[in-house]
Amino acid sequence: MGTAGTPGTPGPSAPPAMPGTPRVLRAMNDRAALDLLLAHGPLSRTRIGKLTGLSKPTASQLLARLEAAGLVIATGISEGRPGPGARLYAINPAAAHVGGCDVTGARIRAAVADITGRTVGAYELPTGGRRAEGAVRRVVEALDGAAEAAGLGRSDLHRVVIGTPGAFDPGSGRLRYAGHLSGWHSPTLLEELAAALPMPLEYENDVNLAAVAEQRLGAARGQDDFVLLWNQEGIGAAVVINGRLHRGRTGGAGEVGFLPVPGAPLVRRVARVGSGGFQELAGAQMVPEAARELGLPVPDGPYAEVAAAVLARAAAGDDEPSAALLRRFATGMAVGLAAMVAVLDPGLIVLSGGVIAAGGERLRGLIRAELGELAAQPPRLVIGAVSEQPVLCGALQSALAATRDEVFDTSRC
Repeated sequence: MGTAGTPGTPGPSAPPAMPGTPRVLRAMNDRAALDLLLAHGPLSRTRIGKLTGLSKPTASQLLARLEAAGLVIATGISEGRPGPGARLYAINPAAAHVGGCDVTGARIRAAVADITGRTVGAYELPTGGRRAEGAVRRVVEALDGAAEAAGLGRSDLHRVVIGTPGAFDPGSGRLRYAGHLSGWHSPTLLEELAAALPMPLEYENDVNLAAVAEQRLGAARGQDDFVLLWNQEGIGAAVVINGRLHRGRTGGAGEVGFLPVPGAPLVRRVARVGSGGFQELAGAQMVPEAARELGLPVPDGPYAEVAAAVLARAAAGDDEPSAALLRRFATGMAVGLAAMVAVLDPGLIVLSGGVIAAGGERLRGLIRAELGELAAQPPRLVIGAVSEQPVLCGALQSALAATRDEVFDTSRC
């Protein structure tokens, strides 16, 4: 069974081959070719040979080996040049499939992707009741629905990553920092999930998964040290150091909504209250309150959606109350960010979540200006590029990374 951020325990395996042996060298060339096909799409034998530095005969043997293993398929003939066209090869999308879940207090979203990363099935349903068996049943139902939409069964999924608010404590296996997530705090929940789902499972904080999505596909590509600040139903952060997520002793690294900050009342017993200074200063709930004080219209609805709508309207407006609201929100955000910058000194901060995204570049510019006044060495500040279901995207990307390492390893063939 997997624990927070860790893959399930692998089964018995053959002893690793010695470095430098022909088998290992072949496996390295195989993986290089597979990664090129993932990055570029269909390629000819000649093009693969040029990109890898392999001779034509070696590239031909490599492709024949990967085709026999079911990892690549011939997809057609290239066009545009005189003479016979070259056969094109691509990753076999059916080589493996993975699942991902994004769990919130209101709903569970599940999706299935093939080994190329293409989403082939999705499903959504309400989170459910307060009992652990309800949580397990809902996760299984959501994954089954996504698998069915992809024309697959539950057992066809190679790996599943489940993203939730808070984090599962590696020591106790219990969910922390997410008291609002009903039915997810049973001490036997992870065992029940492992018993219901036959594949390796991983559990990860939702904001961490948004950072995975940005690191692999979005604004943090190529960045080894960055912070992602998330603002939606709550404020949270993901911390990436030397290319790896930093989770902390109990999985609580990045729970910055609890951070005491100037400008907000000091909140005590934050675990029981479920909030803290930074959340009170710059969380979604302060936006409609501040808007009403400034005489701006505030619609009805869930507070995160209301906050996003109000900030989007303010960012598009040219009146002084709208500008004042943006300045107040930007200052609150910058206060918390300055504390993180002082401790972590990241090279990049990615702003993510629907509340921040609603303010767009105008809000980002105000936050950057304020952070420039509050931090000794302010880092680069950008809005996240993965705007469509970033948590679910990160869950799939995390599952794909581990699955590709396993499925693309031809050293044991």
